[in-house]
Amino acid sequence: MKKLENKSALITGAARGIGEAIARAFADEGAFVHVTDINVELGALVAGDIGGAFHHLDVASEDDWLAFAAVAPEIDIVVNNAGITGFETSAAPQDPENAALADWRRVHAVNLDGVFLGCRYAIEAMRKKGDGAIINISSRSGLVGIPAVAAYASSKAGVRNHTKSVALYCAQQGLNIRCNSIHPAAILTPMWEPMLGEGAAREAAMKAIVADTPMQRFGTAQEVAAVALLLAGNEAAYMTGSELTIDGGLLAGSSAAPKAQD
Repeated sequence: MKKLENKSALITGAARGIGEAIARAFADEGAFVHVTDINVELGALVAGDIGGAFHHLDVASEDDWLAFAAVAPEIDIVVNNAGITGFETSAAPQDPENAALADWRRVHAVNLDGVFLGCRYAIEAMRKKGDGAIINISSRSGLVGIPAVAAYASSKAGVRNHTKSVALYCAQQGLNIRCNSIHPAAILTPMWEPMLGEGAAREAAMKAIVADTPMQRFGTAQEVAAVALLLAGNEAAYMTGSELTIDGGLLAGSSAAPKAQD
């Protein structure tokens, strides 16, 4: 029997990147997957490929979540994956001194409010069975400070802590609803494209990004999906409020010296 046979799963931001890889991995293991995203064209393609269902879902919209809950009032697995860096549509600074308040709020609305709404939906949708798995995709940036993307780091730190609050709340309620977080570092997905450039500059940027990573490479979306599959299945039945890093060994040591000023 497949690991997720007869299970239903919701994955946000599943049109590409880590979300797509998780959707495909879950479907391969027997789950019926609700693919959600704001990218209708790519999301529908993924859903069609895996035999799932596509739903337009802006994770920062409470109305969108309520609409999805009306369609799928019960669910077994929720993966809150959708997220943005702040650089998708603008090259404006994202550091603590120069970031615009509107940009700060936009990043938090998607990355943190979206997880709050997703967890709230999941608890209600899993309450009848009293069982389920919530997986929140945080980041290595939620564990350490990242000056160049301050809003992103802050939002992902919030995801990390909210995961623990949800895990404790569900346990207090007598629900076997587990909530854990995954903290990827440099995973080569479309999210990185605005920061990598093209040609020789791209190669140099990629080498610089993984220079401090012991394994000296980017991770893959499939490697993150494998960890999500573990947390979604019965093998992780005693794990809740936990955080798993997938970072090529980056956080195994310490390199904390700030860079010199220009």
